[in-house]
Amino acid sequence: TSILIISLFSFNVFAEDVLDQAIRHAEGATRASDGKAAARHAADSKAQAEVAKKDEDEKNNKTAAKHIEDGIRSLDEVLKVGNEGKTEAAKKAASDAVNHFKQATKTK
Repeated sequence: TSILIISLFSFNVFAEDVLDQAIRHAEGATRASDGKAAARHAADSKAQAEVAKKDEDEKNNKTAAKHIEDGIRSLDEVLKVGNEGKTEAAKKAASDAVNHFKQATKTK
């Protein structure tokens, strides 16, 4: 029984760490010096966020999963406008992603 509890605890900590990493990368995009740099941060954030969303889906935490999904959509916008060289638009979309991810952390 104790192994199961430790495993569940470790998995839950892992999921929160992944979302925290997504937040950190998205925050990096908000501070990027140009659109391409914002897009690179967004790509890293999106990879972490997709793992976090899968975890929330598996836990049937629909509210957190929805916030993460909205954040991923914002990151898609960062990737699009950032690669077009639209730095300010990319930073704004990255800020939106951060806000969505932080909302997801409040539903745990």
